[in-house]
Amino acid sequence: MENKFQHVKEKLKESILAGQYKVNDKLPTESELMALYNVSRYTVRRAIGALESEHFVYRIQGGGMFVQDWHKDWSNDNESKLIGIITTHLANYIFPDIISGIDRVLSEKGYSLLLSNTHNNHEKERKSLISVLDTKVAGLIVEPTQSALENPNIDLYREIKEDKLPTLFINAEYPEVSFPSVTTNDETAENRLVNYLFEMGHESILGLFQVDDIQGVNRMNGFVRAYQQYPNFSYKSNFIMYQSSDDINQVINRIDMFLNEKSYPTAIVCYNDQLAIRVIDYLKEKSIAVPADVSVVGFDNYQMVQYMSPSLTTMNHEKDKMGEEAGRLMIEMLEGKTVESVRYDPELIKRNSVEKLN
Repeated sequence: MENKFQHVKEKLKESILAGQYKVNDKLPTESELMALYNVSRYTVRRAIGALESEHFVYRIQGGGMFVQDWHKDWSNDNESKLIGIITTHLANYIFPDIISGIDRVLSEKGYSLLLSNTHNNHEKERKSLISVLDTKVAGLIVEPTQSALENPNIDLYREIKEDKLPTLFINAEYPEVSFPSVTTNDETAENRLVNYLFEMGHESILGLFQVDDIQGVNRMNGFVRAYQQYPNFSYKSNFIMYQSSDDINQVINRIDMFLNEKSYPTAIVCYNDQLAIRVIDYLKEKSIAVPADVSVVGFDNYQMVQYMSPSLTTMNHEKDKMGEEAGRLMIEMLEGKTVESVRYDPELIKRNSVEKLN
């Protein structure tokens, strides 16, 4: 069981690592910490002493306690054969294929992977970054977390940049820092997908987009741009925006509002295949046939969607190829070469979840 001084020490350490107390910031006084954690002066002094020993805190005689520069040198360790991989998720959806592609290329050169995931949460991203970087990895491959929102961890990425650690992004980028990336042309791809629905006679289309990731914002922009080409029926478009932290069941329930309208949508465009699967199940529960009553499309070409009934029309995501490309770029960066970002133009995969209207 954690004792009181360890509890105070770990809480203060977490606050420092999370950036709540920045380097050289003055910490609360002993009395303030006693009141904050409801502990004795002895407990506070013991906790601060432990943090001093770990180089997180320093004292100025008569001036108080301050945050020490706890950051380690994260520059490339030529001895390391370990590459850090940080993604929003690890064990499901498209991520195993991406990671497998990375591993296939890097393992041929004698490198191993150190995996971590953020669950698309900035606080967990910060912990993952610090944990992975403290192992002195040779390079870093990152899928940005909530890439459409302001990121409180940009300070760490700027330090990584200054330390010249080979780093690249996959699936998205942070505009505040310049690293090579391997991404998908999401806006153009979504535009093509919606235009395909237009060709199939659908004019009233509902879009569902996750907008805390830049991929979702770009796909929504492609949806809007497609409708801008057809002002005579652009008024028939609708979309629902949500964030990854939202209850997905509540998001899907919002579809009802549109299905009950007189000019209900004849097609639903989903942010990704994972959402499309949930939407199809929901429609079936409502005795709404797909695609006879409502067509549904996704994005990413998740492996299982070809075996569904109906099989899902979607845009392909170069999952395995993206991983291999990221691995190849990382090897070149480790060799000191300058690399260029790669962006894929996805292929439209036509299956049975879309019906042509008369």
